[in-house]
Amino acid sequence: MIRLAAALLAGLLFGLGLLLSGMANPAKVLAFLDVTGAWDPSLAFVMAGAVAAALPAFAWARRRTQALTGVPLALPTARAIDQRLVLGSLVFGVGWGLAGFCPGPAVVAIGLAPGAAAPFIAAMLAGMAVFEWLEWRARSG
Repeated sequence: MIRLAAALLAGLLFGLGLLLSGMANPAKVLAFLDVTGAWDPSLAFVMAGAVAAALPAFAWARRRTQALTGVPLALPTARAIDQRLVLGSLVFGVGWGLAGFCPGPAVVAIGLAPGAAAPFIAAMLAGMAVFEWLEWRARSG
């Protein structure tokens, strides 16, 4: 029960942060990405704030073996920049640039503007399914 409550609280806090920062508004995100037009730099400050908050949290987590809820804590160990990372980043960036959404803000926005977020979420789920299918094929041989 504590894990469920912690997950709910974290999700609500994250969603509230996305709403307050404007990250759930695709027009604001697209204005941030429009560096040659009516550029809105405010999301750069949001990202800088997120990094500033995450750095000490990750430093603290690196010294732990368990989360506060008692579950094992495993941070990513991969450091290589490989083809999968580059291609995944490109697909993510293209999707973000075309739609003005990334996964978290799209889930938040589905409750506010379903017409705008639903096509993105459908495409995101389709992309996840294709990835899983390709991974399954690679493992099967």
